[in-house]
Amino acid sequence: MSETVTLAGWKTQIFELVLGFLPDWLQYTIFGLIALLFLVYWGICIQEKIARRRAERSGRPVPAPVQPGQQGSGADYLGPYAPQRQAQQQPRPGQQGSGADHLGAYAQQPAHPGDGPRG
Repeated sequence: MSETVTLAGWKTQIFELVLGFLPDWLQYTIFGLIALLFLVYWGICIQEKIARRRAERSGRPVPAPVQPGQQGSGADYLGPYAPQRQAQQQPRPGQQGSGADHLGAYAQQPAHPGDGPRG
C-alpha cells in the first residue's frame, strides 16, 4: 500500500535531470533563451496577423497559406516587387511555340546588322 506516485511526467523528469547537472548561471541562461525564442515567435505571429488584416482591408491580394504537403516559393511573397505580367503572344497557326518564347528578359538579344552570325 505504500506505492509512490510521481507527479511529474517522464519528459519533465528528463528535463530536470539534464538541467540538474548544469550550474545555476547556465540554467538561467537556457531558460532565458527559451523565453526569448518564444517571445520572438509570438511577435512574428502577431506581425503576420496584422499584415494579413491590413492587406485584406486595403483590397490587396493576400498570399494564401501553404497547404500541408506543398512547399511555397519565394515568388509567392514578392508583393510589389513581382515582375509585371505581359500579354503572351500566341504562336501563329502552324507554328509551334518553344521554351525560348518564354525567356523574357533572359532571351538572347537579336544580333545587330553587320555583326555576322552569333554562335
